[in-house]
Amino acid sequence: MTIRPILRYPDRRLASPARPVTAFDDALRALAQDLLDTMRAAPGIGITALHIGVPLRVVVLELEAKDGAQIYVNPQIEWASPEMIMHREGSVSMPGVNDEVQRHARVRISYQDLDGNMQSEESEGLRAVCHQHEIDQLDGQFWIQRLSRLKRERLVKKFEKMSRP
Repeated sequence: MTIRPILRYPDRRLASPARPVTAFDDALRALAQDLLDTMRAAPGIGITALHIGVPLRVVVLELEAKDGAQIYVNPQIEWASPEMIMHREGSVSMPGVNDEVQRHARVRISYQDLDGNMQSEESEGLRAVCHQHEIDQLDGQFWIQRLSRLKRERLVKKFEKMSRP
């Protein structure tokens, strides 16, 4: 069990796209476990390897403790519904602030499991929001980029003020 330091906004590494995972080995399993431990300690419901400075396409989600964690390697959105929903989002890299973001109500993603097997999952509501949020992060798009310029600037100022010693 290793809790790793989480990059804080505006760290430039959060804006860099992650590389695909090519080795499905013990190092990947250890990374996934570290992500889960780090996310739980944050606390959060989703985290990517980019959040801890590892530029690989790995996501861990745990929306409900009773359901356990789900690990997604090399996830990508295959389909998104035309219906949209608003959901309050935040980030482990920008703790203490959040705002409403518009996302697709349903998505279908493809991904690999820790053994490299291809998988597919359809989701709606919060899980769909999380899939889109974390895949955006893997693509180098931090969630606040989905806000209007005015909302983004206000949120960044609030975060900066909260982050001062």
